Amino acid sequence: MSLFDTVSEEIKNAMKAREQLRLETLRSIKKELLEARTAKDSGGTVSDEDEIRILRKMVKQRNDAAEIYKNQGRKDLSDKEEQEAVIISAFLPQPISPEEIEKVIKEIITKTGATSIKEMGKVMSEATAALAGKAEGKEISVIVRKALS
Repeated sequence: MSLFDTVSEEIKNAMKAREQLRLETLRSIKKELLEARTAKDSGGTVSDEDEIRILRKMVKQRNDAAEIYKNQGRKDLSDKEEQEAVIISAFLPQPISPEEIEKVIKEIITKTGATSIKEMGKVMSEATAALAGKAEGKEISVIVRKALS
C-alpha cells in the first residue's frame, strides 16, 4: 500500500475515533502529497524518496515552529507542534544508527578511493544517495568529514 493510501486510511480511522489533532495532521500530509502529485513536472506520481523528503520537511517545520513557540512562552502551541511532528514521524522509515552510517560511508570511501577532505564532495554525493531517507544530511556530513580527516 502506498503512503498516500495509508494516510487516507488513517484519516478514516482518526475520523471514527474523533482524534481531531491526528485528523488535522493526516490531512496536512495528504495535502502535501496531493500537491506533489499535481506539480508541473511530477507526471501525476511521487517517488518514495520524494514522499520521505516531504515528510522530513514537514517534521522539520513542526520542530522549528515548536522551538519558536517555546522561546515565546507559548507552551500550548509548542506542544501541539511537537505532537504533530510525532504523528508525521510515524510514517517515516526508522533512521539507521551512526555505526551503520559509518559502515556505509567507509564502503563508499573505499569504492571511490577518496583519501582526503578535498574529495568530500564525491563521497557526499554517493553517501546521500545511498542513505536517502535513512539519515539526515548533517549527520552524514559529520561522519564523512571525520572519516576523511
